[in-house]
Amino acid sequence: MNAAHSNWHERAAALRPDGRSVIDGQRRVAASGQTFEKLSPIDGRRLGAVARGAAADIDAAVASARAAFDDARWAGMPPSGRKRLLQRFAEAILAAREELALLETLDMGKPIQYSLAVDVPSTARCIAWYAEAVDKVYDEIAPTGSNALALITREPMGVVGAIVPWNYPMIMAAWKLGPALAAGNSVVLKPSEKSPFTALRLAELAVEAGIPPGVLNVVPGFGPEAGEALALHMGVDAISFTGSTRTGRRMLEYAGRSNLKRVYNELGGKSAFIVFADFADLPRAAATVAGSLFFNQGESCNAPSRVLVHESVADEFVAVVVAQAPKYAPADPLDSGTVMGALVDETQLRTVMGYIEAGHGEGARCVAGGRQARSESGGFYVEPTVFDGVDNDMKIAREEIFGPVMSVIRFKTEAQALALANDSPYGLQASVWSDNLSRAHRVARALRAGTVHVNQYDEDDITVPFGGYKQSGNGRDKSLHAFDKYTELKTTWLRIEPDTA
Repeated sequence: MNAAHSNWHERAAALRPDGRSVIDGQRRVAASGQTFEKLSPIDGRRLGAVARGAAADIDAAVASARAAFDDARWAGMPPSGRKRLLQRFAEAILAAREELALLETLDMGKPIQYSLAVDVPSTARCIAWYAEAVDKVYDEIAPTGSNALALITREPMGVVGAIVPWNYPMIMAAWKLGPALAAGNSVVLKPSEKSPFTALRLAELAVEAGIPPGVLNVVPGFGPEAGEALALHMGVDAISFTGSTRTGRRMLEYAGRSNLKRVYNELGGKSAFIVFADFADLPRAAATVAGSLFFNQGESCNAPSRVLVHESVADEFVAVVVAQAPKYAPADPLDSGTVMGALVDETQLRTVMGYIEAGHGEGARCVAGGRQARSESGGFYVEPTVFDGVDNDMKIAREEIFGPVMSVIRFKTEAQALALANDSPYGLQASVWSDNLSRAHRVARALRAGTVHVNQYDEDDITVPFGGYKQSGNGRDKSLHAFDKYTELKTTWLRIEPDTA
């Protein structure tokens, strides 16, 4: 056992995460007094008791957020003031990087090296970037006639409800908190019950950085209890949700049943990764798709799980992908050398294994993996799995698996590849691999997806929007465009009377 491995286990054993809500800047038990036990998917160890938030706790959090908004302690602060405090918040996140990384890994099973190198820095960078944007987003003056002055100003929505998933708990929270707070809103954040601890710690760090109490509240709990109460609340002006398409539909229903609050959904995906025969460097394409799909145990909404390959190069491509699979064998997430960790819980393990069984049952050929791994650990692990000979009508090709399962679909022509890629209820991301510049442009334009990568995948930056077409939702996280979700446009029309002197 190397030193790094031992050190993280020692730290994990000593950790005592606080599972109480953060409301009005203070830790609170649930109004009902109820808690739920949070176990780590790594090995089943108990992490602690978490407040089981419900309607009464959401009421308290929304009341706190509304009071903070109405008295303008945050929204009325000069932009330079909000900027300074958000920068302090980002700095506090980086200062707590090891604690946050350990919480993230224990909570949802991802390798500690990625929690440290990806999740924490990305969270801090997001908050810092929106801090810098606070005083760089300008209002407008409309080009009216000379007898009028029409001002178009952005105003904060008010109270924003944010509901985030368990696969990237910190990053997803930051994508919502950054622009929502920068715009002057108050926020009630509901993290997944499967990964609540980093969100709760972020709320504490925000208060320590000087963000006023009530501006950021975090209530853990289950979707049908805390999540539904937040989405139905008459005191919430907007819901920003990231999660499944099934739950996204409910968010729209809840808005209709309550106050017609704005709903911004960033939902699922089944991203197509298209490899044409004219792309010369097949090993790079194969290594890229394996790295992108198996990263985070395949628990990524933009995972390139539908791999469309021209039939003339498919055998070679699949062989290279299969050769890559052993590199991603699941191992102990608290070992600094591990590249693929545990699925988030037993339910997700059963879901993924169910899809693997469906792939076998529908006649696809499993050419790598396909089995549960490390069952003796008490955790939830699945081998990197590759199915060849997949038809686009199969369940594993149409439904979001959220696990390390790749479906390889062979095509004959460019037109067929496009038809297959677009024949999906989702439209989050896609990728085109071709050395023919005209083909790359032509196919990229025809793909119905929010992001199209060309000869790469997963290259990314906070400056570009993230979101999809079709049932991948209507929300756009990241970039300056995210401000559109958290602000109202107000027109102020002034008539200029002629000089009668």
